[in-house]
Amino acid sequence: METAFTRLVGVRHPVMQTGMGWVAGPRLVSAAANAGALGVLASATMTLDQLRAAIREVAARTDAPFGVNLRADAADAGDRVRMIVEEGVRVASFALAPSRDLIAELKEAGVVVVPSVGARRHAEKVAAWGADAVVVQGGEGGGHTGEVATTVLLPQVVDAVDLPVVAAGGFFDGRGLVAALAYGAAGVAMGTRFLLTSDSTVPDAVKARYLAATVRDVTVTRAVDGLPHRMLRTELVGSLEDAGRARALVQALRRAAAFRRLSGLTWRRMVRDGLALRQGHELAWSQVLLAANTPMLLKAAMVDGRTDLGVMASGQVAGVIDDLPSCAELVARIMKEAEEVRERLTGTR
Repeated sequence: METAFTRLVGVRHPVMQTGMGWVAGPRLVSAAANAGALGVLASATMTLDQLRAAIREVAARTDAPFGVNLRADAADAGDRVRMIVEEGVRVASFALAPSRDLIAELKEAGVVVVPSVGARRHAEKVAAWGADAVVVQGGEGGGHTGEVATTVLLPQVVDAVDLPVVAAGGFFDGRGLVAALAYGAAGVAMGTRFLLTSDSTVPDAVKARYLAATVRDVTVTRAVDGLPHRMLRTELVGSLEDAGRARALVQALRRAAAFRRLSGLTWRRMVRDGLALRQGHELAWSQVLLAANTPMLLKAAMVDGRTDLGVMASGQVAGVIDDLPSCAELVARIMKEAEEVRERLTGTR
C-alpha cells in the first residue's frame, strides 16, 4: 500500500513503530523494519556510545530504512543529530518539537524529519520550520499525552498542514489503518501494539500484565511527574496518587537516588532536567524529581520486570490486545485486514 509516507521514508507499508524508551531497541526496531514498517530506535535512555552501537546493530540486522527518536530538549541533542547523520540513519523523529536549526541541519544532510505533535498549532509551527512529516498523537496514546481524541485532532492537523500526517493513539489493526487513511492520514504509528509482540524485549511477565488489562485498567495520571501520563494502573501509581506531599517527596528522593547511580548523572543535572519539564507547568518538588527520573521508573518495569516499582506506559489499546505476534505477523495481518476492509467498502469483494 503506497502512500505519501511510504514514499517519503522508503518503507513498504504505511506503519510506524514508535520510539519507546527501554522498549524500542535494536531487536524490535530491526524486526519492525524487516516487516516493512518504519522501526524507530528510542535514544533518550541511551548514552551516545550506546546509541551509536544500537544504530550499527540495527543496520547489521536489516537493509530497510529505520529511524531514531530524539529528545529535542536534551543537552547533547546536537551531538545526537550529528551522530545519526554520520551513521546514515534515514529518519529523525522527535517527541517534542525540534528547533528550527536542528531541522535545518538534518534536512541539509538528507535526513527525513518527523516530529510528534499533540495540537494543530504545533504541527503548523514545525511545518513552517521545514519538517517533512508529522506524527499526530491523540489522547488515546500511551505515555505523555493530551486531552483531544485522535478522531478530533487528526482531521484538524490534516487540514492545517501540507505534509504527510501519521496518526497515533488508538491504532492496533487494519481497520484503524483504513480509518486513519479516510481521515487523510498517510499512515499510522503504534507503540503499545509493537511492545506486545514476540520481538519486544519486555519481560514476559510484564507483557502478561498488559494482556490481562482491560480498557478500564489504563489510566491518565499526573501523579508520576506532574504531566498527563497514560499508563497501566499499578501499585506504584496508586501509592503516588494517595501520597501526601511529604511522603511523595521521600519516595521521589529514593527513586531519584537509584536513577542517579544507574545513569551517572549529577544531582544538579537531574534537577535541571526536571526543571526543564516544569516550564509551563505547576509541579511540586517531588514531581520535579520524579520528572527527572521517570526513565528509571520505566526501566524498573520494562527492563527489570518490577511492575510493583515501575510505571507501565500504555495506550488504551492495551485493553483490546490479546496476543503476541511477531512484527512480521503483525504487519502482514494489519495489511491483510486493511485490504479486506477497503474491498468491502468499495464493493469489490
